[in-house]
Amino acid sequence: MKTQVKMVCKKVRKNGFFEFMSEQGIIGLAVGLVLGTAAATLANSFINNIVMPPVGLLLGSTDGLRGVVWEISTRQGDVVSIQYGAFLNDLVNFMVILLVIYVIVRSLHIEVKKR
Repeated sequence: MKTQVKMVCKKVRKNGFFEFMSEQGIIGLAVGLVLGTAAATLANSFINNIVMPPVGLLLGSTDGLRGVVWEISTRQGDVVSIQYGAFLNDLVNFMVILLVIYVIVRSLHIEVKKR
């Protein structure tokens, strides 16, 4: 079994797979994707569990910012709800995630190679 694995590794090296991965930066891309996903999850948790409940209470909603709605009544007595709080919540999420990723990238001092 070990000899088969060694043969496969030799074939992969011979075909230049590792050189391709190192030249194209695929490993860095994969690491960046994992870090970005983790940072987005952390930022979403921070926003939804720490920031939005007090903001929602200030605006009169116990559901955080998502619970803020604007209700418009029609002449027939129907009510239309515009949930602008959900949009504002998503906007704040986007801005905080953008900030977190910016800070991570700046702290890593990543330089772009010119070819």
